[in-house]
Amino acid sequence: MQAFGKYATTFDNEYLTQHFVYIGSDDEQIDIEELEQMLKKKRKTVVGTMIFYNPAIAPKGYNMNSTLTEQGFEFDDDFHELNHTDIHHLIYQAMKNEYRGKLVEIKYLFNLNKENVQSTSIIDKFEIDLDRYTSEQLTIFDKELNYQDYLNIRLTGKFVFFGSGHKYDKEYTHTFTYSKNLAKQAEKLGKKVLFIHDRNYNEDECIDQAYFLDPIATGKARTTRANAFKKMFSTNPPEIQRID
Repeated sequence: MQAFGKYATTFDNEYLTQHFVYIGSDDEQIDIEELEQMLKKKRKTVVGTMIFYNPAIAPKGYNMNSTLTEQGFEFDDDFHELNHTDIHHLIYQAMKNEYRGKLVEIKYLFNLNKENVQSTSIIDKFEIDLDRYTSEQLTIFDKELNYQDYLNIRLTGKFVFFGSGHKYDKEYTHTFTYSKNLAKQAEKLGKKVLFIHDRNYNEDECIDQAYFLDPIATGKARTTRANAFKKMFSTNPPEIQRID
């Protein structure tokens, strides 16, 4: 398993703008040139897309202890191999049997490459930006680098898995609508929308409520959600999973 990404930076903010996971065999490795050749044939090589909240991933040789700029990383618009994270390992464990030799594209509600975003005031800035997004007003974070233009989003493969979270405070109405609109647009594009949910909402209600459980959890939910994610991709095509 390998992960690859492209980074960009503006005004001291760093973004992971493209992200792919390669589901190879245990000892198989591909290089950047081979990745780019696969991406020229996306319809055959990319099986689907997964959408999470935001990334916190460094390229190999770097870490998340400080900004990539401070570590001397060159933002060259090229793909770089990424350090493995919990989500990379989980994707590989879930998909290695049915999807070997394929790519999965990872997208995010917010491309800002920063840890613990949801516990900071940054989410307030996202909310302000989303209110301004369709206007001519300036946004705090770069419109193109940080956000998904859901009306013009390109989704490759047959499915879109949403693991972008399920808790939106009442005041974050724009973030809630943004997440819901992404899911509804995926449906309009004919993609199979996948997610993990529980008894709080049925499958149809989950999309209207933007209720998409993150497969990476802590505490008692950790094993339950990870197993549900693995079960989802144990078949081809994958299926929505409900946990009790």
